[in-house]
Amino acid sequence: MTDFRRNSLDKATSPYLQQHKQNPVWWQEWSADALSYAKSEKKLLFVSVGYATCHWCHVMASDCFEDENVAKTLNKDFVSIKIDREQRPDIDHFLMSFLVKSTGQGGWPLNAVLTPDLKPITAFTYLPPAALLDVLQQAENHYRENKDRIAPFTLIVSKDESTEEEVLIDKILSSFDATYGGFGFSQKFPPHNTLLFLLSYYEKTKLKTVRKILEKTLDAMATRGLHDHLQGGFFRYCTDAEWTIPHFEKMLYDQALCLWSYSAAYKVLGKEEYKFIAERIIKCLEETFDNGEGLFYSAHDADTEHEEGKTYLWTKEELEKIIDRIEMESFKDLYLMEENFEGKMHLIKKRLSFLPQTEERLLQARKKRKQPFTDRKIITSWNCLAGIALLLAHRYAGIIKGKEKAERIFEKIMERHYLDEKLMHSSLDERKQNEEFLEDYASLLLFATYLHEEDASREDIIKKLLKKTMEFKNSRWIENKTRDFSAIPARTLDHPVPSSVSLAELALLRAKIILRESYAQEEYRHSLERDFYNLFAFITRGNFHIIESPEKIEWFLLPYNAMQLRGEKMQDCFGTTCKIFRSEEELVGAIQ
Repeated sequence: MTDFRRNSLDKATSPYLQQHKQNPVWWQEWSADALSYAKSEKKLLFVSVGYATCHWCHVMASDCFEDENVAKTLNKDFVSIKIDREQRPDIDHFLMSFLVKSTGQGGWPLNAVLTPDLKPITAFTYLPPAALLDVLQQAENHYRENKDRIAPFTLIVSKDESTEEEVLIDKILSSFDATYGGFGFSQKFPPHNTLLFLLSYYEKTKLKTVRKILEKTLDAMATRGLHDHLQGGFFRYCTDAEWTIPHFEKMLYDQALCLWSYSAAYKVLGKEEYKFIAERIIKCLEETFDNGEGLFYSAHDADTEHEEGKTYLWTKEELEKIIDRIEMESFKDLYLMEENFEGKMHLIKKRLSFLPQTEERLLQARKKRKQPFTDRKIITSWNCLAGIALLLAHRYAGIIKGKEKAERIFEKIMERHYLDEKLMHSSLDERKQNEEFLEDYASLLLFATYLHEEDASREDIIKKLLKKTMEFKNSRWIENKTRDFSAIPARTLDHPVPSSVSLAELALLRAKIILRESYAQEEYRHSLERDFYNLFAFITRGNFHIIESPEKIEWFLLPYNAMQLRGEKMQDCFGTTCKIFRSEEELVGAIQ
């Protein structure tokens, strides 16, 4: 039986929760038992959501959750629950929606006070101890005085308004930062979903304005502060419009989607530098994310020894000790030698070029430093995205090992996480998470469709995963199937990763094409917010070559906008027309 008068996180399967097991706060994991206890004790819930590599989560833990006065108040008057947002995207989505609606902005740590029957009273991000105590007291007073008048919060699914292709592209063009690349004019996240949509759109249209957006953004991401120039990975976002100062977290999903984007960009735009970047992302995955068995850990922290970016920063003197005088001339020609982060340098390039030997020497020196904390969770959906990206790196950038690594990920996910017809969301070592989420089934189904194009061997598992994915849809898509939280509408925002809905729609479409089932033409949605969905809509509108052939055609012979099926005919269906060809050479010649 759970002892609710102690911190119970020592049993947690989340590294984030484990980070809080020594707090004087009597933290509990989210569970039916914890919720029942709050009801029986007639106590408010204090729910704090974050993740293991979150800088401000660490700051609040140190400032507030180690504070004896804060702990005394929480332990006396609240049932305190810690949640890893990466484990419980459903609860995080629910509370984040409430936070954004009530304050106009979001972020982590996400803290909320709820009634025992889960009605949110207030929500906020980081607060110092005194302010936190004030908010807790105000929430208690409000609950006492308005207990019977507090309304439940319901996630409202906004009307899914369609838009025309011309309007969609015009909105992307108007939001583009022509000076620095990317979209918007403040902090910059890598716009994965928009890049993937535009790569397909550009291959079809060859619009120069779209190519400019793609090259400017991809080059900025690769040369400026978002990129780890020594090891090849990408950080989570930059705090400025110029892509100079990153938030130094490294997330698996960013590595996956950057690998997908740069591999596709090499195919579509033909820039040799993009292939090299794709190779370096794989180097980062192999050296810092691989669990030794072919699956990938979820993230690396922004902090080292409580200092953000400490592992990645340099002084001029440190660089001069490692790089000899002759090499330093080339280094200074390529890199900006200026302090840009609290008296130190975060490496930024002047142009998209490489110094492999010098950069490797610096990397080996950096590896001798204390390294950031690694969140060792294995997350199903993120590993599936990584598997898709590795396979596409094989197809479009000619990185041979990508296919083998992708197949290994799929095998291991099926072996470790798909048990008794149920797909687990995450695991830590041998301990598995039991909740089921749409994002995992959709990602695994999508992954299976890409692998099936290689050898036509996965039709049975595609049918099975298609059926399981459809269990999350009735009149609308739902995010979760859990016993301790109600079903909520599935996420639709394609940022920073494709939403659960967009993943599901693309996965279903590709599965239907493989199974020779019919599908409807779909309308475009809001640009920048729904661009992975817009990629799905783009395909439904006849913009992909659906190629049938007795044997697989090598991918370098085909357009990027193409799918392959096995069949007796040599056929290409594009737009509203299907054409039969006498040979592979004739087909390839006609569509190149």
